[in-house]
Amino acid sequence: MPQDLPQQSRTVSSVQDARAWMQTLARYREPNGARSIFEIVITVVPLVLLWAVILIAVHFGHWYALVLIIPAAGFMVRLFMIQHDCGHGSFFRGKQANDWVGRIIGIFTLTPYDFWRQTHAVHHAHSGNLELRGMGDIETYTVSEYLDMPRWRRFFYRIYRNPLFLFAIGPAYLFFLQYRLPVGMMWSNGWRPWASTMATNAGIAFVVGLMIWLTGFQSFLLVYLPIVLLAASIGVWLFYVQHQFEDTWWAKRENWNHQQAALHGSSYYDLPAVLRWFSANIGIHHVHHLSSKIPFYRLSNVLNDFPELKKIGRITLTESFCTVRLTLWDEIERRLISFREFRERYGSVSQPA
Repeated sequence: MPQDLPQQSRTVSSVQDARAWMQTLARYREPNGARSIFEIVITVVPLVLLWAVILIAVHFGHWYALVLIIPAAGFMVRLFMIQHDCGHGSFFRGKQANDWVGRIIGIFTLTPYDFWRQTHAVHHAHSGNLELRGMGDIETYTVSEYLDMPRWRRFFYRIYRNPLFLFAIGPAYLFFLQYRLPVGMMWSNGWRPWASTMATNAGIAFVVGLMIWLTGFQSFLLVYLPIVLLAASIGVWLFYVQHQFEDTWWAKRENWNHQQAALHGSSYYDLPAVLRWFSANIGIHHVHHLSSKIPFYRLSNVLNDFPELKKIGRITLTESFCTVRLTLWDEIERRLISFREFRERYGSVSQPA
């Protein structure tokens, strides 16, 4: 057990002391260059091999090989998580190494690195702040905001929060359209998001053109689209579960603080070992938000050294499926509720035209 904190402070109640936790977690922040390169190799090589096997099998009419799209999508998710760590500057010691590896990976994950890094930094800086929502998060309204909505806005919000839209249509729009021209960031954050997006688009065009030339248009789309779409849906699901659980934590600006939002507004998604590996420990999300500089391969070490963190915000795989019904933040009960709960409590409240 780490000794730099007194025993009595190593209880669940000690999590209120942000500085003590940040200081304690600092020991896990140093990346290991060899380990980081190893993680890239064991992610990229299997992904390339799976693509090759699927394409060759389909070319010879062995359609059953399409089942390999599922593990291929898993490796694509893991590749994105490496890019995610690069965006936090946690995968390599040097900024240049993080940035260029992240940019190259972005060509294959369809994610403009510099643009995404900025929006994700906003998410980390304001997560759980009710007055600073809207960038890098799942759109979520409070009960009072929903009560004030006209019927047409409620209708569109219900569509947006429908699982089919959130985890199928939404990811496709995000990765295939919005990330190709993220207009909102172009004018307010200088030239870097624009340059990153256009360079990523050029890289994608080159790689896609090369693969179509090598494999043929039909084979390429038959393999490429399902892998990317499935990986995108999994990625959005992971992001959703990590903040959209019943006892998450939101507060107005005057009552908000980073540590509370990090620890109690982010879940510990306790996945089976194989899914934990493919998702690169991103389920240990409360620790990640406490100290985003920790490389993903050291997050599990934190839980081993501080088992009390396993009790905070824990959601199992089975329990996570129930979170899709949670759609509105109840500021009175301080928890997320479903549309059904809203109707039971506020059904008699008149609705704006």
